[in-house]
Amino acid sequence: MTNKTLIVFSHGKESGPNGLKIQRLAKVGSNAGAQALSVDYSGMDDPEQRVQKLLSYDLPAHDQLILVGSSMGGYVSTVASEAFSAKGHLVKGLFLLAPAFYLTDVQVASAYAVYEPKPIAETIEIVHGWGDDVVPVGHSIKFAQRHKAALHILDSDHRLNSVLPQLEVLFGEFLKRCMG
Repeated sequence: MTNKTLIVFSHGKESGPNGLKIQRLAKVGSNAGAQALSVDYSGMDDPEQRVQKLLSYDLPAHDQLILVGSSMGGYVSTVASEAFSAKGHLVKGLFLLAPAFYLTDVQVASAYAVYEPKPIAETIEIVHGWGDDVVPVGHSIKFAQRHKAALHILDSDHRLNSVLPQLEVLFGEFLKRCMG
């Protein structure tokens, strides 16, 4: 019997639930036999409100959970992974795209209640762009090292749209490890 896998996408601050990355990765997930949903955080600039929205979301029935987040959504997914795990959800994977970790800028740091979220997942993978001018790539290197996460650094910017084919391949391989 195969496990029923649910992939939950959390978009970034200036993106939306139907952005190009989510559409493309959701298709990869669907092709792998998982159900995918994308939470709409439009108009919510506070990451902690987003975490609460995700945790209170009425999720479809599932046996295992994979959380995918981009930028602020990476932060949201990681913080939520600990709470989901505490509620008895099996969090199989965290797939994080340029996650917003270790932000110290006065204008944004106050909104991020957890400086270094504790990821709770069997498999953690991070993708970041060398040319990211929003969240420094060094933040993902530091997080990956501390939490023994796989890290892929690609020749792209914060949005990673220029490397969508590579993201699809990386996500497909990630899903094989999580769902296999």
